[in-house]
Amino acid sequence: MKRKIVKIDEEKCTGCGICIDACHEGALQLVDGKAKLVSESYCDGLGACLPECPANAITLEERDAAEYDEEAVKKHMESKNNHTHQKLACGCPGTLAVSIRKSSDKSSRPEANTIPTKSQLRQWPCQIRLVPPNASYFENAHLLVAADCTAYAYANIHNDFMVNRITIIGCPKLDDTNYAEKFTEILEAHEIKSITVLRMEVPCCGGIVNAVNQALLNSSRMIPLQVVTIGVDGNIMEK
Repeated sequence: MKRKIVKIDEEKCTGCGICIDACHEGALQLVDGKAKLVSESYCDGLGACLPECPANAITLEERDAAEYDEEAVKKHMESKNNHTHQKLACGCPGTLAVSIRKSSDKSSRPEANTIPTKSQLRQWPCQIRLVPPNASYFENAHLLVAADCTAYAYANIHNDFMVNRITIIGCPKLDDTNYAEKFTEILEAHEIKSITVLRMEVPCCGGIVNAVNQALLNSSRMIPLQVVTIGVDGNIMEK
């Protein structure tokens, strides 16, 4: 049948994930850092997600599509909501509050004589907004671009990811800056040997990956890129 249904412009989509929460039918999901319509039958065609998209990447188009299935949506949402996560006031799917129980959890504080991990930070500053693009430490560097939360979620970040890399950190959701512009300046000013992006599994972290990809396009550089995703439980999900 022909009806109105959402259309997503992947080139404009930044992967912020705001539309995911705006869709009350669960028709949208983030796949490889981009919003996707996962089922035509879940989309009611009313476009509640349109005004929520800061990049104007979502429109409505009239085309042949599966009929909206309210019963299927109900079952889908019941399954989706069958968890203990508590959504916080801002509504972002990246702010689902959940307690993470570790097998080594104790009611008391850790022993004070625990051997500390030696820091592998090789430069200062390390915040993306603060690093000067022309800093000499970027020359011939292996670059680690890490989302802030990864350092707290992944316990061995220094030994597993920061060794022999220049580390710059930031949060694409909270930092008021255009990462793509800063990354482009760095890539154009220096020979970078490789880039590793360390992100969390939450949707808003897709913005840091998209910014690096955009900078590679802007600078016309062919640099080996690896994206590693850390789960909120501290485990590596993709590598």
